[in-house]
Amino acid sequence: MPKVAVYNMEGKQVGELELNDAIFGVKVNQDLMHKVVVSQLANRRQGTVATKNRSLVRGGGRKPWRQKGTGRARQGSIRSPQWVGGGVVFGPTPRDFSYRLPKKARRAALKSALSAKVQAGDFIVLDELVVKQPKTKTMVAILNALGVDKKPLVVTGEWDKNVELSTRNIPGAVVAKSQGLNVYDILNASKMVITKDAILKLEEVLA
Repeated sequence: MPKVAVYNMEGKQVGELELNDAIFGVKVNQDLMHKVVVSQLANRRQGTVATKNRSLVRGGGRKPWRQKGTGRARQGSIRSPQWVGGGVVFGPTPRDFSYRLPKKARRAALKSALSAKVQAGDFIVLDELVVKQPKTKTMVAILNALGVDKKPLVVTGEWDKNVELSTRNIPGAVVAKSQGLNVYDILNASKMVITKDAILKLEEVLA
């Protein structure tokens, strides 16, 4: 079982913690993590891009000139694609980009992402995270004491309003509950700061 150091909010080591090998010590599957991240990003897409074709653009109801005898090419509408102000041919239309991967695949990818952070040494365990007042300065001091300088992912066992408010003004920082962890946030973070109670909840769900 992998062992990690446990730190307090001052950045001092206060113990060690044995992690569940079935969650934090699995073989990292890069291909599966990539598929899950692509799925997550696709599900975030709004898909609201749209253009007007010749039936949607305003005007063009009358034939601009008669069919024969003018010496010009025949035209049925001034809103045909070849006209200035005409409709767009084969333009994008609103669509749903989302799709779902199997639950087992998503769970396996999450375990791979957690194991990758542990193996890279970017997994920092806190004995507790208590912020009495919502102050960015407090959270910055905690992260600096832990040696985290950019793009941290802070994971707590339960949603903490003070932690959320104290972290949201830090560039690149993300706060998540253990139940809401996802592969993209884990891989996108430079360091993962997680509390002991969040690890226990993760092991209950993923074991």
